[in-house]
Amino acid sequence: MSSVRHFLELIRFSHTIFALPFALLAAVIAWSQPDSLFRWRDLVGILVCMVTARSAAMAFNRLVDRKIDAGNPRTAKRHIPAGLLSVKAVWIFTVGMSIVFVASTTLFFPKQWPLRLSVPVLLFLLGYSLSKRFTSFCHYWLSTALMLSPIAAWIAVRDEFSVIPAALAGVIFFWVGGFDILYACQDADFDRSQKLNSIPAKYGIRSALRIAFVSHLLTIAMLLVLWKIAGLGWIFLAGIILISLLLLYEHSLVRPDDLTRVNIAFFNVNAIISFGILVLGCIDLWIL
Repeated sequence: MSSVRHFLELIRFSHTIFALPFALLAAVIAWSQPDSLFRWRDLVGILVCMVTARSAAMAFNRLVDRKIDAGNPRTAKRHIPAGLLSVKAVWIFTVGMSIVFVASTTLFFPKQWPLRLSVPVLLFLLGYSLSKRFTSFCHYWLSTALMLSPIAAWIAVRDEFSVIPAALAGVIFFWVGGFDILYACQDADFDRSQKLNSIPAKYGIRSALRIAFVSHLLTIAMLLVLWKIAGLGWIFLAGIILISLLLLYEHSLVRPDDLTRVNIAFFNVNAIISFGILVLGCIDLWIL
């Protein structure tokens, strides 16, 4: 049980809430289309694929960053540097989760696209872990990785591409990119010293906060686009207003001279936003 707990902590399992609700909302909207058929195996497949793909990506991130984490006082107590989990065990876990992810796409048969796209998607997710070694816009590699979730869920249900999941993906792209910039502000000095790339390290914390704010303004714009093209009603529109206020509150927590509340902004506020979008979308579709 201790090892299981360590692996769940390693992959930050609780942070699954950031992407999973968007995949589920895309699936709910897809199932609400007149010519769609709900299948329990599709729902199970979406859940398994989301959990295993994210677990593989997070474990791989911890593997390739283990020396960097060991040198950073903020991350030195993570499981591999602290000796709580061995490199071999995490490699086995990463490979195992990757195999289960690819295999679980067969749950969507006879639809072929999930299986065909599984390996390219997985490689892109794993590639994020290397991005800060060559680009300051690594935050948007992460957001691109997460924005694939609603698109993939839609393809799993409908076996086609559509502008509706693309709009939802746009929400994730700007939202995750923005809050990852906020989170990266904590390591700006360390990243510079190690010649690692990030927006805070390259442009400074004050400019990074401005970029994150603009990114979240674009998040709101994409939510409005989604509301319009998906035919959602007043409940979702009211939710957009509430989410806008939460994003403003998130930015009020983080200042260039005070980063002590970054974790509150990163997890608490964004978990509410992610879960709230799913709940409001479901209420809007199922009640109105």
